[in-house]
Parts: sequence; structure tokens; C-alpha cells
Amino acid sequence: MYRHLRQNLIQMKPSKLVILTTVFGLFLFMTSCGNSAQKVEKAEENVVEAEENLQEAQDEYKADIEQFRLMTAEKIAANERAIAEYNAKLAKEKKTMSAEIKEEIAELEAKNNNLKMKIGEYSDNGKENWEAFKTEFGKDMDDLGTSISNIGKKNQ
Repeated sequence: MYRHLRQNLIQMKPSKLVILTTVFGLFLFMTSCGNSAQKVEKAEENVVEAEENLQEAQDEYKADIEQFRLMTAEKIAANERAIAEYNAKLAKEKKTMSAEIKEEIAELEAKNNNLKMKIGEYSDNGKENWEAFKTEFGKDMDDLGTSISNIGKKNQ
């Protein structure tokens, strides 16, 4: 069988041989392009999926920042109310004791205002920086809450 094919190829005119070789080459090229096209299509699908995942992660990140800001705003408002209550109580008490406690309350009020400003000025610096900021800010808020509670105990 191969011998017969070989004899036919030898007997062909050179132009027919060139055409046959060209057609065979084109056939190989087209079949390999099909695989490349599939690879390109798959890569495009992967890019679209990655972009969707990135967008979803960014949306979750921004939602986390907003939720944290709302929660923090509530705590800051509660701190402001507690400080206002202590100031009102001190106004009714003796002046000697009040001066020391008033100074401590003024410091706590300044810290509370500083935290309020800090959360308001926070800008999007990436998820890792956000996590570090959130941890540090949460600790500062907890410390301030504890200090405000301790002032209430001293006042009693």
C-alpha cells in the first residue's frame, strides 16, 4: 500500500506535489489552530471569572469597611453620651474632686474625638492595611470604653 502511494507521488508532476504538500500543511495548521483557539477561549473564560472574583472580593472589602464604620459610630456616640453624663454629674459634685476627674474626662473626650476623626479619615489602602487598622482601632476603642467605665466607678 505504501509502495503504491510512493509510486504515485513519484509519478506526480512537481506542481501537483507542491499543491498536495501545501494542502496537507494547511490541514495540519488548521487543526492546530483549533486547539489554540480553544486555549484562547478557555483563557478568556478564566480571565472573566478572575475579574468577577476580584470584583466580589472588593465589594466584600468595601462592605466590611462600611459595616465597621457604622459599628464604630455607634460606639463613639455611646462614649459621647457617657462622657456627657459624667460631666453633668460632676457639675453637681464638690469642686476639689471634680478637677481631677474633669481632667481625665477631658482626656477621654479628646481620645474619643481622635478616634472619630481617625475612622472618618481612613482611606482605602488595601485589605492587609485594613485588617491591621481594624485590629488597632478596635483595641483603642475597647481601651477607651474601659477607661470610661473606670471613670464611672471612680465617680461613685
